[in-house]
Amino acid sequence: MKAPRWLRLRREAWGFIIGSALFIVGALPGYLGAVGSVVDNLTFFIGSLFFTLAAFIQLNLSGRRPPRSTTNRPDRYDWWAAAIQFAGTLFFNLSTATALSASLGGTRTGWRPDAFGSVCFLIAGVLAVVATTGRDALWDPRARTWRSTWLNLLGSVAFGLAAIGAYPVPGTGAEFLAGWATVGTVAGGVCFLVAAVLTRPGTPRLT
Repeated sequence: MKAPRWLRLRREAWGFIIGSALFIVGALPGYLGAVGSVVDNLTFFIGSLFFTLAAFIQLNLSGRRPPRSTTNRPDRYDWWAAAIQFAGTLFFNLSTATALSASLGGTRTGWRPDAFGSVCFLIAGVLAVVATTGRDALWDPRARTWRSTWLNLLGSVAFGLAAIGAYPVPGTGAEFLAGWATVGTVAGGVCFLVAAVLTRPGTPRLT
């Protein structure tokens, strides 16, 4: 029996909340030095799994198949945003698993957002904003959807900056802008976490 929509929405929100929290913790200055690279990368890997679970629920709620040409514009953009975001979480699964594997082999570096996952998140964030602007409740002060979509877009931009900052300088292997990598990851995680909290539905009242 399929769970009611409000429950699936709650599970989606909690998946993003937990995933975001783990990414924030993993990127905090001093965490890598305190727990070691294996635990740090394991934190990111587990966080990416929660992201993927939440993104899968979101895609399932948007519809399992691509929308038809007759589907209204906001719903089309919403589906593609969910699909591309899900793909982005898979890239993060891969990159965090690779970082974890490397740390198990002795590499003492922490994970940073990768380019492919970050680009997917950025595209999904833009599409979600476009989908939201097509709905009447966009600027309703009592609605939380528009705040969440903009926060997710800001988080995606932050992850993109982190990916740029983490780019290895040829010949040295050092990060291009290490400060960007850390701040961008933490800032992006905070944006995603707050956005998820805003979309978390309450338990419907029985009438």
